[in-house]
Amino acid sequence: MSKKYYIIDFDSTFTQVEALDELARISLQNHPDKEAIYKKIEDLTNQAMEGKLSFRESLAGRVKLLEANKEHLKLLVKHLKKLVSPSFARNKNFFKDHTDDVLIVSGGFKEFITPVVLPYHIRKENIYANTFTFDSEGRINGYDEANPLSFEGGKVKLLKELQLQGEIHGIGDGYSDFQLKEFGMIRKFYAFTENISRKSVVEKADHVTPSLDEFLYINNLPSAISYPKNRIHCVVAGNVAEDAVKLMKKEGFNVKVTERLDDKLLSKAGMLLLGDKMELSAAQLQQAPKLKVIGYIGNGKKYLPLEACTAAGVIVFDNLKKQASVAKRMIRFINNGDSFKSSNFPHLQLPKVEAVHRCIHIHSNVPGVMAKVNQVFADHQINIVSQYLMTNEQIGYVIADIRADYKPQLLKALREVPGTISFRVLY
Repeated sequence: MSKKYYIIDFDSTFTQVEALDELARISLQNHPDKEAIYKKIEDLTNQAMEGKLSFRESLAGRVKLLEANKEHLKLLVKHLKKLVSPSFARNKNFFKDHTDDVLIVSGGFKEFITPVVLPYHIRKENIYANTFTFDSEGRINGYDEANPLSFEGGKVKLLKELQLQGEIHGIGDGYSDFQLKEFGMIRKFYAFTENISRKSVVEKADHVTPSLDEFLYINNLPSAISYPKNRIHCVVAGNVAEDAVKLMKKEGFNVKVTERLDDKLLSKAGMLLLGDKMELSAAQLQQAPKLKVIGYIGNGKKYLPLEACTAAGVIVFDNLKKQASVAKRMIRFINNGDSFKSSNFPHLQLPKVEAVHRCIHIHSNVPGVMAKVNQVFADHQINIVSQYLMTNEQIGYVIADIRADYKPQLLKALREVPGTISFRVLY
């Protein structure tokens, strides 16, 4: 099997922002024409990222406008460390496990990239970027113009020099990242859209990855979460406040807003957020085999088949006045398994945990099911870190936190326990 390498961009990929744009906001904060200069810098950035301006022209123009020094760079690094893309931050273990395989390749600058990525187990020698030049008073006065990354097509030039032997995958948001695939330097290009989606780049990608979780998932690489949120369809129907919808989108779910529910939408839905007086029948519920949670803006008891939802393992949260509260409870259930204040499930408030996978097992509340669940763990020699169980008249709701070094056969066995309604792994 050939060695695999992962070439990862920095700006708007590893971090949520374009670092030079942020540096401008720091260095020019007291400049009388700062807004006009910010706009010029952002325009130069976007033109290069979309392939409308050569990278070298864009870089030279931006550096000239910065008026920055070493003290500004220190402030920038502190700022960027708080703006690492969420899916990168939660998958720190991936970088630890692939420290020899990950290369940061960026048209940005080592002065701010290196201190941001080093805590993620990126090797210093695997960081490829430009470098600033400074005058005698520590002001940025240019950059190393001999660095291949300062040229148009710089990433292609660099990889030609590196001559990496193996299967290479590239992840980034800009045109310079796509060029690696265009010139045959990498096997696949993944357009990273967690922070920004550039149409000209997305159209050329082998795969669009809205998060690092998606990239890890499709490549069968260990991830901090078991299933990418962008693959969970959240259908919003009826009169739902925009704030609640924004919460779902910000969390990374695949949100579809509609006026009415149809079988096609229900067949894909993992989450439903319904406005007041929207009805969901038991027959419609049967058309939603992937459904895990319903949020209802109003009194769900009047308009939802609550007993059928419980029997199907679908949790319900409702609240007439606090729409954002309903959305937040849905998110907490998906992320952490919390069932507190649900309308039909036993109430569990759960702590967040690190370095384990959390399993949710929902089963009919009949004698012996819990014993069979624990027997499965014992048969597979699983050490349970923590376990929580609550029941009501219909169902048992059990959470088990286990170490991540289990085999797939464990999950199959848990799904096959007699009495199981649903089972999933959170992370």
